[in-house]
Amino acid sequence: MFNYEKVIEGAKLIIEGIGEDLNREGLIETPDRIARMYQEIFSGLDSDTDEILSKTFTIERDDLVIEKHINFYSMCEHHFLPFYGYAHIAYIPNGKVAGLSKLARTVEILSKKPQLQERLTDEIANAIEKHLNAKGVMVVVEGEHLCMNMRGVKKPGTKTVTTTFRGEFNYNTQLRQEVYTLIK
Repeated sequence: MFNYEKVIEGAKLIIEGIGEDLNREGLIETPDRIARMYQEIFSGLDSDTDEILSKTFTIERDDLVIEKHINFYSMCEHHFLPFYGYAHIAYIPNGKVAGLSKLARTVEILSKKPQLQERLTDEIANAIEKHLNAKGVMVVVEGEHLCMNMRGVKKPGTKTVTTTFRGEFNYNTQLRQEVYTLIK
């Protein structure tokens, strides 16, 4: 459960801890702004994908479904700095499909918490597999991490790509290659 007042107090401590003056004009309302921002960007902590993915549509065919370039923004749990990029979801229906916006909303919910890109990739696939009972699921996530861009190794533009496969994608390399080709 999000504790607005605790976040404000934490922000004040950080501002004071870096040697700034909480009473300086530009910083007076900053703790409150930080709390509002954190409430928004960590809203996935109080949400799950069950309701979103429970609405499905019956389908008779099992042709490949791909939704690509789903924008996401998340926060690295190691440094509390943003990472952002695209998620690509492919699945083979097993009698039902989700509305296309539901896939994007799934990515949105799962990315709005302190996260690892590897876990985000896995959680997206798990949600699709669980709710759609798909014959196969493949998720590719491309992310750029500010913890690598602006601190530490300082390598802007470096992309991290994570993948996971379920069902038919585990053993069908031709199917995986088709997805890679289509998401480029």
